[in-house]
Amino acid sequence: MKTGINENTKQGMKNKEPIIKLDDVWKIYRMGDVEVPALRGMTLEIFPGEFVAIMGPSGSGKSTAMNMVGCLDVPTRGHIFLDSKDISKMKESDLAQIRGKKIGFIFQSFNLMQNLTALENVMLPMTFQGVARAEREKMAKKYLTLVGLKDRMHHKPTELSGGQQQRVAIARSLSNDPEVILADEPTGNLDSKTGEEVMGMLTRLHEDEGKTIVMVTHDKNVGKYADRIAYLKDGRCCDKL
Repeated sequence: MKTGINENTKQGMKNKEPIIKLDDVWKIYRMGDVEVPALRGMTLEIFPGEFVAIMGPSGSGKSTAMNMVGCLDVPTRGHIFLDSKDISKMKESDLAQIRGKKIGFIFQSFNLMQNLTALENVMLPMTFQGVARAEREKMAKKYLTLVGLKDRMHHKPTELSGGQQQRVAIARSLSNDPEVILADEPTGNLDSKTGEEVMGMLTRLHEDEGKTIVMVTHDKNVGKYADRIAYLKDGRCCDKL
């Protein structure tokens, strides 16, 4: 629950390469003849084992930053490195393979397939990585049990509460055992009690499982769970708002 990096963490980082690095990243959208810059030279390093919150007001570029950190989009200018590989000019098919192995996603709106059960939703990302069905089912059951949904595996999203759906989303984010979990406003659609439970789960994944967590949020109370806060203003990272 810190807004900076303590000395012990700094010392440890000297011996590590960042797992994700944004170097002078610009993202410019075209609307007719008008150029709209969402990011204006964003520079950020995420190190293995960190829990980082990206925070900023509405319009600061948080959603675009999430797309860049998650390798869901490529920059107009600048470079994005994932495990020291420059992904800025990669084809989407190559990006998809890298994302599937390295990054697990948790979205504010859950993004679950409504026609699939909780178990099938968690199995789905493993399908795209060519994991055998028996192994997919075994791992999906393991992760759903981990998030407390052992008895709800065969229920569809419409049969689950908002909190339970977010738990399924967390289990799904773990399905390919990624190094990084990217959470976009993970408590945005939840009541405060359920939100605390979800943040408790993310904290345990960070502390007990050693996962690198990158969370995008506008909520200061949620941001306090992170080890470090990267503030975003006018499309750039800054020390404070």
